[in-house]
Amino acid sequence: MKRFAAASTFFAFVAVLGGCASYEPINPAYFNIEPGQLSQADVTLKIAGLGPCTDNPDRSLLLDSSKPVHVLVHGCFGSSGQFRGLAQVLAFHGQQTACFTYDDRARLSQVASELQQAIEQLTAQSRSPQITLIGHSQGALIARKSMTAFSGTALPGPPANVSLVTISGPFAGIDAARTCGKTWLYPLTLGFVPLSCYLVTGAKWADITYSSPFIREPGALAPQVASHLKIDTDERGSCRREAGGRCVEGDDIFTLAEQRNAVVETDARIRRVQVKAGHVEIVGDKRVAPMKLITILQEQGVLRPTPAARLPAFKLLLARVYQDAADGHPPTLKTPSMP
Repeated sequence: MKRFAAASTFFAFVAVLGGCASYEPINPAYFNIEPGQLSQADVTLKIAGLGPCTDNPDRSLLLDSSKPVHVLVHGCFGSSGQFRGLAQVLAFHGQQTACFTYDDRARLSQVASELQQAIEQLTAQSRSPQITLIGHSQGALIARKSMTAFSGTALPGPPANVSLVTISGPFAGIDAARTCGKTWLYPLTLGFVPLSCYLVTGAKWADITYSSPFIREPGALAPQVASHLKIDTDERGSCRREAGGRCVEGDDIFTLAEQRNAVVETDARIRRVQVKAGHVEIVGDKRVAPMKLITILQEQGVLRPTPAARLPAFKLLLARVYQDAADGHPPTLKTPSMP
């Protein structure tokens, strides 16, 4: 009976492990970013994992090598193209971006190591005075881990001024994967639980549970990290998509408890902001502009303020960038709402 109960618990896990965005098809309309206020690029870089924040298959990175770079890290089922709108917002304010893509089923520790290496190459091949690393959801876990000495040696490479921004990161582990973290179930189910967890999520299942070393021992941020802005989202009651006056796709993915981790939050460099927002809403998608995130990033000095004279142009940009690719409807420009 215990085995049957364990199996039932696991299938419940499979049913609710949707702590990810939905896959979206590649659209050539999202292959480019308007230059906005960006300065002229003077280098073209080919770095594994890094590329423009678009769906463009050409992953060449064109940068002004003397200016800061914002590196964006997507969550599971995500893509560089899903950050195109945010990259466009940054470009409007004269801030350049790169997006990191990775194997969504790989161990998060492996991906964090790949991100660390990519940032080392980025700084070695440019004269960028600052890197701002922004990770959302699972990408938040990867981004933070990449800025720790998790390999047991001192963190090499990154410049003296790294700013870390994590958004909606499940730093306490994903509740939907709780069954996978119950090691006592492994012999009772004759290895069915770990095997099934692997089949559902890939090798990363071992890093996303509450009992995993990745979660329990997040590691200390390297001295090169000047600050950590931790944005937690209260996602209760949020809805990503409505039809016929009812919610047909929820946006309540991670609870605040899943996002809180005392070990992560004891670092003196951390600034924590909590906002009432859905999991995808906070970073936006190809239809909804991330107005709450824009507000936070400007208040925290990550995104430059929008000059009053350029506000009308900024509104037009948002209306143009965040359009409904399916039916041409204008974007939902939600009014910022801070708790």
